[in-house]
Amino acid sequence: QVQLVESGGGLVQPGGSLRLSCKASGIIFSINKMGWYRQAPGKERELVAAITSGGSTNYADSVKGRSTISRDNYKNTVYLQMISLKPEDTAVYYCNARARRVGDTFELDYWGQGTQVTVSS
Repeated sequence: QVQLVESGGGLVQPGGSLRLSCKASGIIFSINKMGWYRQAPGKERELVAAITSGGSTNYADSVKGRSTISRDNYKNTVYLQMISLKPEDTAVYYCNARARRVGDTFELDYWGQGTQVTVSS
């Protein structure tokens, strides 16, 4: 299996910033795309940002200009830096990785357990 462990969530005031981290571990051969999704109460899970192993990124329109996704391929870790946070950014944030395990010939999507981000005064 591939395990993803997120950290960095919490309570943030509007206009504040935070940095989420997610480390992948396990018998990993390679990790293709890594990303962050979020799910607010009563809403579907949505993509926030993603980054390929080569460093190409894409962002949801709602966070473009306020977020930066990055990764450390040696540490199998992905980061999400968010600034100018708004109450509508409140959600559970999930880390995702499309990875291939040692011995496998295919990739699978793996998910973290989620970390709560609450933007409120």
